[in-house]
Amino acid sequence: MQALRKAEAWVFDLDNTLYPASCNLFAAIDERMRGYVAAFLGLDLDAAFAVQKQYFREYGTSLRGLMHRHGMEPEPFLEHVHDIDLTVLDPAPALDQALAALPGRKFVFTNASSRHAERVTARLGIDHHFEGVFDIAAARYAPKPEPAPYGTLVRHFGVNAGAAVMVEDMARNLAPAAALGMTTVWVRTGSEVGREGSDEGHVHHVCDDLTVWLQQVVGSAA
Repeated sequence: MQALRKAEAWVFDLDNTLYPASCNLFAAIDERMRGYVAAFLGLDLDAAFAVQKQYFREYGTSLRGLMHRHGMEPEPFLEHVHDIDLTVLDPAPALDQALAALPGRKFVFTNASSRHAERVTARLGIDHHFEGVFDIAAARYAPKPEPAPYGTLVRHFGVNAGAAVMVEDMARNLAPAAALGMTTVWVRTGSEVGREGSDEGHVHHVCDDLTVWLQQVVGSAA
């Protein structure tokens, strides 16, 4: 834990990482995504859901598959799927305090939009901690875990990867970060998809509750 306090930068995933997966916020995104895919492709909801999940598996995000296979414009899709009620999210004062005590620059790295990241972090009461958001548009719609956006993020924000920590709920998304020299933290949520790759060497730390884990990190200097 002491070594983590020397990190110069912290890169956090957004959904199901900075807030608990148990609040089920992503279910609302999933539902709106299914409706959009159904309307766009002229499918019923069940068929749209199957396509949505197929593309997620094949391309990293459903959006990437829809863009590649069907030439879909990304901006209307992102605006639609992230137009959700955030009241299921409770403000997170304990996480706010832990982030305040955590040395180093802080960023959000998400396959979602920057607008969604800004709304979520504001709702949690932690938006003021983040120097920047690297979203799917900044990644030129290449989603995690494709390696290219990780390198782009590092260059864009001037991050020393060897002195950075990345935190994610999807273990497979940590592989490119580890390859760049980052220390990685996997947040377990109970998701089968999130668990994929968790037994490989690119996962350096594991936690079940990000706030509690960060409290342990910042408290380790005491």
